[in-house]
Amino acid sequence: MSTPHFEIAVIKGDGIGVDVTDAALAVVNAAQARLGGFQLHYKELEAGAAYFQRTGNDIAPGAQEAAAAADAIFLGAIGLPAIRHADGTEISPHLRLRDEFQLYAGVRPVKQYPNAPQRLADPRAAELDLVILRESTEGLFFSCAAVGGGELIGDSEARDTLRITRATTEKLHDFAFKLARKRKQRGSPGRVTCVDKANVFRSMAFFRKIFDERAAHFPDVAVDYNYVDAQALDLVRQPWAFDVLVMENMFGDILSDLAGGLVGGMGMAACAEIGDQHALFQPAHGSAPDIMGQDKANPLAAILSGALMLDYLADRADHPPLAAAALAIEAAVEEGFAREQIRPMEFGGDMGTKAVTAALVALVASMPVARVV
Repeated sequence: MSTPHFEIAVIKGDGIGVDVTDAALAVVNAAQARLGGFQLHYKELEAGAAYFQRTGNDIAPGAQEAAAAADAIFLGAIGLPAIRHADGTEISPHLRLRDEFQLYAGVRPVKQYPNAPQRLADPRAAELDLVILRESTEGLFFSCAAVGGGELIGDSEARDTLRITRATTEKLHDFAFKLARKRKQRGSPGRVTCVDKANVFRSMAFFRKIFDERAAHFPDVAVDYNYVDAQALDLVRQPWAFDVLVMENMFGDILSDLAGGLVGGMGMAACAEIGDQHALFQPAHGSAPDIMGQDKANPLAAILSGALMLDYLADRADHPPLAAAALAIEAAVEEGFAREQIRPMEFGGDMGTKAVTAALVALVASMPVARVV
């Protein structure tokens, strides 16, 4: 049987996007070499604020089509504060890709690692392991400038529209229940919390109504509910009480950053954006131009996003070696923190981007295969 090949579109983008993308692909390649059974081919595409400054376009000609043809897209970071559109909005081709490819399921894992900064004093925070599932194509971001939304009425008023559709919301909730079921098989509680503001907004009541309808198809998955303001409180008060949190786009944008802060910061914030036919993987942090090229960036969010990419490909292709490679990366990060072999500068450590990457490549290379298959 021939070894399956997968095409990965790579957009390094702006700022530290270059550094963390190189780090992520180095660790992904180490996992592929350790586990075997698949091949990855990378096609680098140009996009972002720096490209816009040079060319007047935010993505290279043909790049969007190349991304659509790939099995997955890996993105480093997009945006530079000094480079904006005339209306003051950011250069954000990734938001357009999210819309064009209908990447409705924004997956944001939130996991506490040993010896990584623990922001909460309660000892239960040491076991924190949950996922924020953010709808990524509708909600209040339906009006974002990148896809031509919003309304400016002279210089006296501005309006944005929050949109919730049945078709997308059904898929989002089904994704949430399937994710909870998969996590339950790996030892998590297997519970989905619907986060909304159904007591105030018709759109949110509709979101919850569809949640209840889809929950009936997953009787093995426990459900509960939380208003978004109460959920913000609970992410500080008792985040260990949650497993999978599903929510509208803007709510997810805010709460995922809050949750990232609980486990060290945005340098740990991995992200997958998944649709029916396409998927994009990226660290959720920004481009941090103040440290670009200085070997200071924490590459772990990007590296863990690489693991999410392998897990996605495993599910799409029904190919276990890819899942084993993803688990090898996750296990290496866990082991690296436990042994204090990875000490990112972001957390006051003495290791820059290259040193953290090298340590994880070595850990993946030495990972016992029996531990991850």
